[in-house]
Amino acid sequence: MIPFRDYNPSGTVPFVTIGLIVMNVAVFLVEWSQLRQTRRGAMPTVIAEYAMQPAEVARAVRGKPVPGQRFPVLLTPLTSMFMHGGLLHLVGNMLYLWIFGDNVEDRMGHAKYLVFYLLCGLGAAAAHTAVDPSSNVPTVGASGAIAGVLGAYLLAFPRAQIATLVPLGIFRTVIRLPAVIVLGFWFVLQFISGMGSLRMAQTGGVAWWAHIGGFVAGMLLLFAFQKRKAIRRPYGYYRTGW
Repeated sequence: MIPFRDYNPSGTVPFVTIGLIVMNVAVFLVEWSQLRQTRRGAMPTVIAEYAMQPAEVARAVRGKPVPGQRFPVLLTPLTSMFMHGGLLHLVGNMLYLWIFGDNVEDRMGHAKYLVFYLLCGLGAAAAHTAVDPSSNVPTVGASGAIAGVLGAYLLAFPRAQIATLVPLGIFRTVIRLPAVIVLGFWFVLQFISGMGSLRMAQTGGVAWWAHIGGFVAGMLLLFAFQKRKAIRRPYGYYRTGW
């Protein structure tokens, strides 16, 4: 199932969500320009310096130096969430952020939403590192932070209608489904894939446990970051005031 819009209008302009999308696109353009100038098979400098490597983070957390690393290792979980491994990776993540981010931002307020987003990304990085602390594979992508947005959306607007592309054999159809089904299915898929990944050596691919960690972090943090006064809305509670 691929969501491409929701029917849950936001009450404010999502400045932070738009800013995050712009920042992710800008960083990707830097990556792309470096990749064009890098010899085949070599890693662009921006990836080598600013992408998170779980083994380096685990080493730094234990207070051990990381040889050859100029940029502070413990900041790479933050910088890596603004980087992407390719155009499709970027487009997919930004689509999810655009669909679901505006309502979560509206629910929390701009400043709180930004802090929430970053904390979800850090929670995703922590989960990924905890599951595979010996991995030297660079990890990039906003999907862990965006997974936190999905977790918060699921709790805040479980009945919101999502226009979803559903494959039916060789055919494709677009139907409206409640968020609890679309996002619940997404999380179950991540969990099954994450459990399967525990049985094989990780040499690349999708950081399933980052998605799981970010999603759970978003669900937990919603209660601390949402606004206080609530009025009933068709798809959940909309909170206004402090």
